[in-house]
Amino acid sequence: MAVRACGLIIYRRLQPSSKVTDSIEYLLLQTSYGTHHWTPPKGHVDPGEDDLQTAFRETQEEAGLQASQLTLIEGYKKELHYPVHGKPKTVVYWLAEMKDCNTEIKLSEEHQAFQWLKLEDACKFAEYEDMQATLKEVHQFLCSRE
Repeated sequence: MAVRACGLIIYRRLQPSSKVTDSIEYLLLQTSYGTHHWTPPKGHVDPGEDDLQTAFRETQEEAGLQASQLTLIEGYKKELHYPVHGKPKTVVYWLAEMKDCNTEIKLSEEHQAFQWLKLEDACKFAEYEDMQATLKEVHQFLCSRE
């Protein structure tokens, strides 16, 4: 059976009143283990939790963000499937916007750094092709809504 994880792709607008997609930055966290890869906040589903509860809990644990500080964006959900150590893994992402773009990020011990990145840089930091494709897809989704 595939390992299941859930998380949030979090973005902020630097000029909240503007609809210019150039003002969008994405939050990526750098792991403090393994290859120190960059990823949105995510983690494994605990027994009795639904996927969305997991995404919010992991975001709070890893980035210090409460659900009340985020706006879940309707109409976007992405499932990625890839092997980790030879075992299948499924990661489900939702999209969320920071209500206040100046909210402080508080990292857990699982991560050593975070960055707010424009799409192009976020894709450079996210080494995996499926995550790069997902970030581009999210950006297109946000552009199409304006």
